[in-house]
Amino acid sequence: MNGWKYSVATRYLLFLFLVILFYVSFASKLLPERYDIRINQPSEKEIVAPMQLPNSKATLKAQEESAERVQPMYTIVPIRNDNLITGILDRIERLNQDDQVSRADKIAIYKDEIPQRARDFVQNFVSNSRNADAYPDKLLDEVLQKTKEQTYRIPEETFIKIPRLTSEDIAEMRPVAREIVTGLMNDQITDAQTARAKVAERVSTSSLTKRTSREVVQELARLVITANKFYDDTATKDAKVQAREDTPTVYIKQGEVLVKKGEIITQEIYTLLDENELLKDKINYWPQFGLLMLSTMLALGLFMYIRQFQSRTRNFKYNNAQLLMLVLIFVITVGAMLLVAILQNSERSYIGYLAPIALGAMLVTLLLDMSVAFVCAVIFSILASVILNVRQGQIFDFNFGFFALVVCLAAIFSTHRASQRSTLFKGAIMVCLFGALSVFSLALIDQANWTQTTTLYGVAFAFAGGLITAILVIGLMPFFESTFGILSALKLVELSNPNHPLLRKLLTETPGTYHHSVMVGNLSEAAAEAIGANGLLCRVGSYYHDIGKTKRPSYFIENQNGLENPHDTIEPKLSKSIIIAHARDGVEMQLDYKLPKPIRDIAEQHHGTTFLHYFYHKALREAEEKGIEPDFTEDDFRYPGPKAQSKESAVVGIADSVEAAVRSLRKPTVEQVESMIEKIIKSRLDDHQFNDCELTMRELDIIAQTLKETVMGIFHSRIEYPEERPKPENEKA
Repeated sequence: MNGWKYSVATRYLLFLFLVILFYVSFASKLLPERYDIRINQPSEKEIVAPMQLPNSKATLKAQEESAERVQPMYTIVPIRNDNLITGILDRIERLNQDDQVSRADKIAIYKDEIPQRARDFVQNFVSNSRNADAYPDKLLDEVLQKTKEQTYRIPEETFIKIPRLTSEDIAEMRPVAREIVTGLMNDQITDAQTARAKVAERVSTSSLTKRTSREVVQELARLVITANKFYDDTATKDAKVQAREDTPTVYIKQGEVLVKKGEIITQEIYTLLDENELLKDKINYWPQFGLLMLSTMLALGLFMYIRQFQSRTRNFKYNNAQLLMLVLIFVITVGAMLLVAILQNSERSYIGYLAPIALGAMLVTLLLDMSVAFVCAVIFSILASVILNVRQGQIFDFNFGFFALVVCLAAIFSTHRASQRSTLFKGAIMVCLFGALSVFSLALIDQANWTQTTTLYGVAFAFAGGLITAILVIGLMPFFESTFGILSALKLVELSNPNHPLLRKLLTETPGTYHHSVMVGNLSEAAAEAIGANGLLCRVGSYYHDIGKTKRPSYFIENQNGLENPHDTIEPKLSKSIIIAHARDGVEMQLDYKLPKPIRDIAEQHHGTTFLHYFYHKALREAEEKGIEPDFTEDDFRYPGPKAQSKESAVVGIADSVEAAVRSLRKPTVEQVESMIEKIIKSRLDDHQFNDCELTMRELDIIAQTLKETVMGIFHSRIEYPEERPKPENEKA
């Protein structure tokens, strides 16, 4: 019936189931469902966005709208026209002083040279800028084009007046002209005509008094003034490109309906599904293979850890029931995370902190092993970082992974020594506090993605998740304990309560046996802990191991209190049957009260198949006295067993014999106690009572030493210690 618990095939099936569990839980996030649809055909089912999906068409439209909103970009090109007008005036001054040139020739020279100087000045500026790569070529072309379009033509009469200017006139004109040009060119000029319109006003308010000087300065200033703010095609295009890049991607929210059932599939819808790899005809199997590898590695890591550290978790290797319970814990924890993930979206990701992730770590700690719980905590963190992830473009969400690891570790450290149900609430408070602190620390570090509102919600949900964890643990513990026969520390402490009906019965009806059981509990707990066995199980098992004696209390010496021993008046075979029956009776009573199997096993196995020497030899003497041949063998005077199947049962059996033997001694000495303990252990060893419980010789030595120390501590007042020999004066410690 229990063959499946030790079946290798069952173990592999559990491993495979765990791989499938991981794969399915990951697939909902990493491998969205794919659909078999055709253009212009109705959809057979409603298609919703499995996650937040990018909408390329809407994104492209938004990008173009952003680019259209970009204003034309202009660049200021600082052309030093003040130097140009100064150079023209210098040329006029020199030519006017040359008496060899006629007035008519001077006018002709001015008509040709002054406009050319303005054109050459701009051309030279552009050429030098090209050589120096100071501006883009398109911008410099714009400078030349705009300068050409806005060229100013000096009136004919101005050229006639220029030869009249004297050196004194030009000297007076030079600073005024320079100041006017510099002042106007300091502004941003897109249209030179607008700036030229301001020249007359500035000339009229200048210090020039001669009419000719004023007219010449006015016209020359208008000539040299050009635009200095030009349309920059390259910068404009770059700005449009940047605007497109800065436009956020338009997403379709998770859960939003993409296609209604029966809706005709258009090219637009088909393209959207195709871009997001939601079509069956374009399945990429590599992600599925990678996900299978990830799931296998997680499950394999857990199983290999259990196998590698079998010295601490040896029951895992030989009992698939515990592996099944571990798998079930993963199912419950992962299921809880998936349920919470349904409530999440990108705007309310903080709901994920409500998931009772610490539930699995706490159950594994309480029901199985603390070291296994640490490995499970890492796996739960990986699972949470995927299942609760709502961010696009990343497989794992560090926030949830870190949060899960913190709450799992808090659960392990706060409950690994739990001895009362109330301890679970203390552990829950620790989970609440550390969960809330982890969320708050993440919010402080990543302030760009956390607002005050989301931080408050995140902390609150993390705190609530801890409380939910405690409620679920308290509710699930009895189920696991009863279904899988697991004796947690909490259950053992409850069973050790003296108000338990069986213990109260033992105390009131057989006080001697009750005291004996308590003493055996003290001895066995110390010995079990010394060899790494379950000391608490030994203590509680000792309390119940002789509960069967309550059916016939007077037949056991500790309850006779100096009264006549009933065994003196009955047949040895009957005495044997009464003595042997207490183990069987105890198991039946424990079954009636539904005590866990490990406790029943101790009651059934603590005597193993040991031999009742006293009654056997008494029966032999009576047969000799009657002169008849014995109709029995030694096997008829042995306990039916079975032999101890666990270290705990063996330790309780040894402690039971040791306590009874010490109590039988009137004035025990240290030597007697040591010899008696060694004799009891050797007798059981020679009788092969330890063959089925994996006790080693080294562990038996440790048990003997521990029992000796504990006996001396408990029975200190009764044990006679040898007097110490006085040491000579020269021998000092």
